[in-house]
Amino acid sequence: MAAATASLDTLCVNSIRMLAVDAVNKSNSGHPGLPMGCAPMGYALWDKFLKHNPKNPKWFNRDRFVLSAGHGCMLQYALLHLTGYDSVTIDDIKQFRQWGSKTPGHPETFETPGIEVTTGPLGAGISNAVGLAIAESHLGAKFNKADAKVVDHFTYVIMGDGCNQEGVASEAASLAGHLKLGKLIALYDDNHITIDGRTDVSFTEDVLKRYEAYGWHVQHVADGDTDVNAIAKAIEAAKAVTNKPSIIKVTTTIGYGSPNKSDTAGVHGAPLGEEEAELTRKQLGWTHGPFEIPQEAYDQYRQAVERGASQEAEWNQALASYRSKYPTESAEFERMLRG
Repeated sequence: MAAATASLDTLCVNSIRMLAVDAVNKSNSGHPGLPMGCAPMGYALWDKFLKHNPKNPKWFNRDRFVLSAGHGCMLQYALLHLTGYDSVTIDDIKQFRQWGSKTPGHPETFETPGIEVTTGPLGAGISNAVGLAIAESHLGAKFNKADAKVVDHFTYVIMGDGCNQEGVASEAASLAGHLKLGKLIALYDDNHITIDGRTDVSFTEDVLKRYEAYGWHVQHVADGDTDVNAIAKAIEAAKAVTNKPSIIKVTTTIGYGSPNKSDTAGVHGAPLGEEEAELTRKQLGWTHGPFEIPQEAYDQYRQAVERGASQEAEWNQALASYRSKYPTESAEFERMLRG
C-alpha cells in the first residue's frame, strides 16, 4: 500500500468534510457537524487499519465498523463511497435523506451493504458493538487453533457525548470491560457540543476515568482536527492491548472548517447553507465544486479494494488449510457461516 503524504492525508480528510457539507445542503436536512469533525479519525481508521473488502461487504473475517453516533451518517456514506463500495455511488450521496435512497438519514443495515448495524438511538451502536465483539471472542475461542485462526477481526466504534450519556452504553461498556474484549476499540468524538449547546451545561464527568473503572484501556488525542498520525498511533497502541477493550478520546471541533458555525450547536443538525459552504471551501482550501472529489483522493482511498481482496484471499487459503486439518470443526464452522 502506498503511504499517504501529509498533504494527501489532508485532501482525503477534506473529501469527507465536503461531501458531508454538499449532501446535507442538497437535502436541506441532516447533521454535517460530526462528519466534518470526525473526518480525520474516519480516514485514519478506514485507510490505515480497517480490514474489509469493498467488493464483498459480507466477507466473514472483516473488521466491523459501527457508527454509534448514527446521526453523523454522512461520515460513513462518504467512507463507503470513497473506498469503493458499489452500494454508495456519488449519485447515492446526492440522494442523501431522500425517499427510497440507499443513504437514509441514519445508517440502516438492511438498506445499504457495508452498514453493519442500524444506528441512531444514542447508545445503541456501542451496545451492538459490544455484542459483535463478544461474538468474535466466543467464535474465536470455539474454532481457532494454535496453528490456525479463522476468526480474527476487530470491532471499531465511533461514538459521541450523546452515546456516553446513555445508560445502555454504560451497561454494555461495563460488560465489555468485565469480559476483557481486547478486540473492541471505541473512538470517542469529544467535541463538547450537543444539540442543546455546550456539554458544560449537562455533561461534565470525566468519561475516560469512568471507562478506566470499567476495565478499559484509555487514551487521549488532543488534536483530532488535523493530527491524523496521532490518531493512527493511538489506534495502533489500542490494537496492541489484547486483554482490555480500548477507548480513545479524540478532541475535535464540530463542523471543523466552517468559519462561522464550527464549535457551535448550530452545525450539529442543520445545513450550512450555500454561503457558509463557500466560506468553508475557502477556509479548507478546497477548490472543487459540489460533489467533486479529486482523483488523488479516490486513488488513495481505493487501495482498499485491492488490499481487501488480498486479505480475503489469504483468509480463504487459511480456511482451506483449516478444513484439511480440522474437518469436524470446519464443517460446523462453515455450516454456521451458511446460516
